[in-house]
Amino acid sequence: MKIYTKTGDKGLTSLIGGTRVPKSSLRIDCYGTVDELNSYLGLVSDQEVNLARRPLLKEIQDRLFTIGASLASDPDKSKMKIPDLHAADITLLEEEMDRMNEVLPELRVFILPGGHPAVSYTHVARCVCRRAERLVIGLQEESFVAELVVMYLNRLSDFLFVLSRQMAHDLGVEEIAWKPRME
Repeated sequence: MKIYTKTGDKGLTSLIGGTRVPKSSLRIDCYGTVDELNSYLGLVSDQEVNLARRPLLKEIQDRLFTIGASLASDPDKSKMKIPDLHAADITLLEEEMDRMNEVLPELRVFILPGGHPAVSYTHVARCVCRRAERLVIGLQEESFVAELVVMYLNRLSDFLFVLSRQMAHDLGVEEIAWKPRME
């Protein structure tokens, strides 16, 4: 089977269900950004500091594929069966954040991304997650998007922030506090 089909050469692509849409459509931007996020999560997972967290990060990547399938589906073709999110997926993120926060110092300042490449990758993933969330909210204003999709992306960006702090802690690197210039 060839990976190229040439069916997108004129700027259109197919949603799950067969509907052809422009590649510039918001729906395509949404699931493309979720795919970008998933790639960054692969990079985060590959960091040695995350060896013990790899099963959790793989679970999150699986959920992002679920979100991608949801976003890549034509909402008007409701008879299609695609994977779905569950409230428990969001609860898992919340529980993991609570667990990490138990060992982290209280956050008293804004944190700048950086301090170690692994931490920086996680901040990039967080930013891409926030962009995906904004795009999906925009799509939700014009078309059906499952409510749990927005909730999951919102919680995931919070999780990635806490994970970046946990990784800095595990690596023994100092978090970089933002010191605003007040001149």
